Order: sequence, then structure tokens, then C-alpha cells
Amino acid sequence: MKKIINISSRLFPNTMAYFAYKTLTNPKLKKSNIHEIDILDKAYKEKILFRKFNIQFYQWGEPNNDPILLIHGWEGHSGNFADIIESLVEQNYYVLAFDGPSHGFSTKKQTNLLEFSDLIIFILQQYRIKKIISHSFGSMITTYALSRIPHFEIDKYILMTTPDTFLERINSISSQVGINEKTKQILIRKLEAELHTEVTKICVSKFVKEIHVKEALILHDKEDKIIPIRQARIVNENWINGNLEELENTGHFRILKEPFVIERIINFLKSN
Repeated sequence: MKKIINISSRLFPNTMAYFAYKTLTNPKLKKSNIHEIDILDKAYKEKILFRKFNIQFYQWGEPNNDPILLIHGWEGHSGNFADIIESLVEQNYYVLAFDGPSHGFSTKKQTNLLEFSDLIIFILQQYRIKKIISHSFGSMITTYALSRIPHFEIDKYILMTTPDTFLERINSISSQVGINEKTKQILIRKLEAELHTEVTKICVSKFVKEIHVKEALILHDKEDKIIPIRQARIVNENWINGNLEELENTGHFRILKEPFVIERIINFLKSN
């Protein structure tokens, strides 16, 4: 199939660039497991109207408690944080989460990094968030959002794995679908027109220099097969207030469930 796509990208570069664009901006919906559904059912749920589509918003715990916002990764949803949510509620946090555009139980057919980050900015400001936990590509979207409101202060921020450059994501998708370099450049130009910026400037190690976070913790598995540890290391090297802890035997997704990781999260949040 990839060979056919590669040949097609030589013959019909614009068409195949659009095919790659659709792959990049249309997240696949993944089913929730029983535990995730159970935790989501315990939330106070409401729909937020955002740019003519509905965002599924969740709240756990008492509104008078310290709020913390959870931001899932690409093709993820709020239920991915189920085990973490349970522990945060036990520790008397007011936990907020949402399914991003085109994710989970939110509506819309496709989305992009700019739109997702606009939504994060809206929620951060609306609920005066001072603590954040993000996972995977959600870490890129969150740091991008914070870079667009550089005077907004965050006290504690935990990144459970983080990519570095958006270009690496584009390269990965291009390789996955099998388009050639010429077609990839057409894709990049389309994305840049839509995002109103050069894709090389969408870079977490750049954003962390511009955002106002008092204390940050990056948790990343050394053998992460989705986002290589080298990307987290680059981010950490450029973040004065960041601290990378390299984990083992958690992978990219199990990191969200491991008891010792959740304990580390709670200790970090409680520390002065």
C-alpha cells in the first residue's frame, strides 16, 4: 500500500498531500475500557460550546478545592487519566478535564494544534488554573498554548512524556503514509497557512523558554516507543524550571497507570 501511495504522490502530489493532511488532523477514536468509563461516569459532565461545536467537559471533587487541569494526548481522551483522577480526588483536588476537539465525546470531524491550544487557553483563563498534568502530544499543545499567553502563571506542571518538534510528527506521518519529499513540502505549506506560523517554530524546547511555569516535572520512559526519550531530554535541557525523571518499564501509555508514577505525581504536587 505504501508503495502505491509513494507512486501516487509523484503523480498527484497535491491530492496525496491532502490525504496526509487528513491523516494528521483526523484523530482515530479509541474505545474506553471499563475502568475509564466508570471514572468518567462519576464526573459532573457538561457540554461547552466552543466555536460552534461541543466540547465534553468533566469535573471531579469539590469546586472549592485546589483545581488541576488534565490534558490528554492525540487520539486520547480524559478517561486515559482514570487512575490519576482517583488519586487526585482522594488528595482533595478539584479535577478538571476535557475531550479535545474531535476526541472522545466531543464533536467535530477534524482539528489542529492551533484550535486545540485555543481551547486550552480558554479553560486555563476561565478556571484560573495553576496546576496542569498533560500526556504525550498534549504536552506540545499545552506548552504552545502557554507560550501564547506568556504572562499567565502556572505553579506546577507535570508532563507525562513530551515530544519536542512538530516537524518530527509530520515526518512520522509522512513516512507512515508513504508520501515523498515533494508532497511532504506541500503538506507543510498547507499546515503553515492554517497555523499561521512555520512548523519549525512549533517546538516544545522553544516554548518552555517563553512560558511562566514556576516548577515543572517531566516523566518519560527510557524505552518509550512512541516518543523517544531524546525528545524529552532536549526539552529538559532548555527548561530552567524543568526537571526530567527518566523512568523504566512504564512505556508510553502504562505510565498513566503505574502506582509508583502516580505517587511521584502526588508528592510533586504537594511539595513546597
